[in-house]
Amino acid sequence: MKLSGEIRANAPRDRVFAALRDAQFFASCVEGVSDLEEIDDRTYSAVLKTRVAYIRFSFDVDVNITKIEEPTAIEAQVTGTPAGIVGRLTSTASTNLVEDGDETIIEYVIDSHLTGRLGSIGQPVLKSKAREMEREFTKRLREAFAKEEELQSVEGGA
Repeated sequence: MKLSGEIRANAPRDRVFAALRDAQFFASCVEGVSDLEEIDDRTYSAVLKTRVAYIRFSFDVDVNITKIEEPTAIEAQVTGTPAGIVGRLTSTASTNLVEDGDETIIEYVIDSHLTGRLGSIGQPVLKSKAREMEREFTKRLREAFAKEEELQSVEGGA
């Protein structure tokens, strides 16, 4: 399953790049992520809990940052296994950051493959869940940059 799109962030590219490289910040934008552990500056593990259709899943995921080109590109490989059932998630996420005035356009492509019980649910259901997660990520990311902007305004006006 391949997803692509873009998110417009109200922040300069270098700030957006730094935020996306901050594992805690990134994880806070993804619904259901907990127990994030930094193995090194390019490798992380976490738990992702989600619900697809009528089934709840908990994945142990490993994230490996495979490419960093500051301040324009980040690529990561994600692998995960759902707890209690046979299956596997593999995903590659590529992100390109483009300056657009005072804003940054985050262009992304996510290519995911699911096996086992989760893979048998069906592409339309999985794609719908992925789009739901995408909308929530976008909302949280924009809210975080809006809060940062408010703080800078208050500090600058004080």
